[in-house]
Amino acid sequence: MKNRVIAVVGPTAAGKSDLGVALAQRLGGEVINADSMQLYRGMDIGTAKLTPQERGGVPHHLLDIWEVTQAANVADYQRLARAEIDRLHAEGRVPVLVGGSGLYVRAAIDALEFPGTDAEVRARLEAELEMRGPGALHARLAAVDPGAAQAILPSNGRRIVRALEVVEITGRPFTANLPGHESVYDTVQIGVQLPRPELDARITLRVDRMWEAGLVAEVRALEEAGLREGRTASRALGYQQVLAFLAGDRTEDEARAETVRATKRFARRQESWFRRDPRVEWLTTRGEELTEQSLSLVEHAPRSGHSLIT
Repeated sequence: MKNRVIAVVGPTAAGKSDLGVALAQRLGGEVINADSMQLYRGMDIGTAKLTPQERGGVPHHLLDIWEVTQAANVADYQRLARAEIDRLHAEGRVPVLVGGSGLYVRAAIDALEFPGTDAEVRARLEAELEMRGPGALHARLAAVDPGAAQAILPSNGRRIVRALEVVEITGRPFTANLPGHESVYDTVQIGVQLPRPELDARITLRVDRMWEAGLVAEVRALEEAGLREGRTASRALGYQQVLAFLAGDRTEDEARAETVRATKRFARRQESWFRRDPRVEWLTTRGEELTEQSLSLVEHAPRSGHSLIT
């Protein structure tokens, strides 16, 4: 396991978090979060963040580090994640990267550099977003970069603006700036897979449990902390829908049903993203058998990539 990274990826509600804890326990590792919304402090119920008890004594890193008013920045995440990976390697621990935010996973483990920004281009696109809405900009993105449009939700105005900005600055599709699948660490990627009907049922159950656990109250408290002004956090699944309910734009039942629908669509996008990476080893078992298969996969996987540590 020396200087190896384990990445547990796949769609939401598939069981990544539990597998990550089990692997960390067995391998002497610690978990590094790769879910972009679990970075936010106070966004617990709607992101299905593991409770301290559910973490099974395994240290978890890069949870609760940003305020909901802060816009997410994948380059910042890359710096933080690699610092954690390098620290754990230096301590002889195994980093277990867990999450379904595909770009964040790649930022942590792959040779990925991010194009700069242009304040003038960004301001113009943001003004257009405010005036025309994300749907119109998403349609434009689909015309110039279908791959990026497929990977970005039509409601995610911030990421659509960023993709269009990169296209304009570089003259190339946003996805063209993603290099081939070249790891900077010796990494084993494990994909957690469920049949679509089972995954859909789990998503519905998860949303029901979120409501029962007090998601509306959580969003109401975060609204007072500035959630509505947070360009990234306010777009999170569940939070966006509850904010619309609190604003009187839809009923609570409509918000709940839309959260289920949006989460199912998002899970399909996640799976599509990770399916494009030939390095991901997909497993379909459950529980202890999933853990054992994952451990066998890690044990027998050939070395890959090269460590950033010199």
